[in-house]
Amino acid sequence: MNTAIHPGVRIGHVHLKVADLERALAFYCGVLGFQITQRYGTQAAFVSAGGYHHHIGLNTWESKGGKAPPPGTTGLYHAAILYPDRASLADALKRLIQHQVPLDGASDHGVSEALYLRDPDGNGLELYVDREPAEWPRDSRGEIAMTTGPLDLESLLKAAPL
Repeated sequence: MNTAIHPGVRIGHVHLKVADLERALAFYCGVLGFQITQRYGTQAAFVSAGGYHHHIGLNTWESKGGKAPPPGTTGLYHAAILYPDRASLADALKRLIQHQVPLDGASDHGVSEALYLRDPDGNGLELYVDREPAEWPRDSRGEIAMTTGPLDLESLLKAAPL
């Protein structure tokens, strides 16, 4: 019999192999706004939001100068970065627009609103905000019924701080 994992367990961080550390830092810090918390010379760095030890690790230990995996191979589909509120996600969208970072997609999942894109190494990223659980769509049995519909980007941008 399987027993459930403790409900407090969370994904703590993601560690990505990158081809060019400086290019990766320019994206994660310069575009998205993360801050470097620790650096290991020219090979690796940890970045975070809000002073946490690290949300994202970046390294070139096995990947310096490398290429993104081709389609049809296994590996990371995307890492998801949870924003605390809609205004913060709107700010992220403004940053992406300002830096001309293209979106792969934008979806309203009922439980969340999400932006999809690729970092400079081709790693998939989801930037998202959750709705309150009381707002989540549910089926007739009360189970979560996530959807995938278009996200109204204009409405999201209106939520951005001035």
